[in-house]
Amino acid sequence: MAIEIERKFLVKGPFKELASKKMYFKQGYIPTTHACNVRIRTEDDKAFITIKGPGNSSGMSRFEWNHEIPLEEARDLFQFCENGLIEKYRYLIPVGNHVFEVDEFLGDNAGLVVAEIELSSENEQFEKPFWLGQEVTGIRNYYNASLSRNPYIKW
Repeated sequence: MAIEIERKFLVKGPFKELASKKMYFKQGYIPTTHACNVRIRTEDDKAFITIKGPGNSSGMSRFEWNHEIPLEEARDLFQFCENGLIEKYRYLIPVGNHVFEVDEFLGDNAGLVVAEIELSSENEQFEKPFWLGQEVTGIRNYYNASLSRNPYIKW
């Protein structure tokens, strides 16, 4: 079983010029129980189906299973996704020994910019860049599945 350990932060300063890569994502969520969610995602010319379990008490760790699927199948599966689809640009920014994934949301979530860092343990130390803002790890409103149901424009 794969466990994803990540922390999330708002972004408070310029970051785009630091990116080593920029990608376009489109994703939606197939209705499931409250205990997990099933995500369909396209990343430029690739596609994936992902199952994520509930988070632990800190909100940093949770089960994640990810599998690549044909792009056309993902486009077909979007029709089964509830609520709105999420569109965003993801910027990969190396900082020290880690890579931050900074998501700049589009559409109904425009204006929201969130940075994530994946860690090997909840106690792992990492360098915090100047553009990193308030930590929002474990705050459900910032989960992509929540943003598809309750977009940033409605907050």
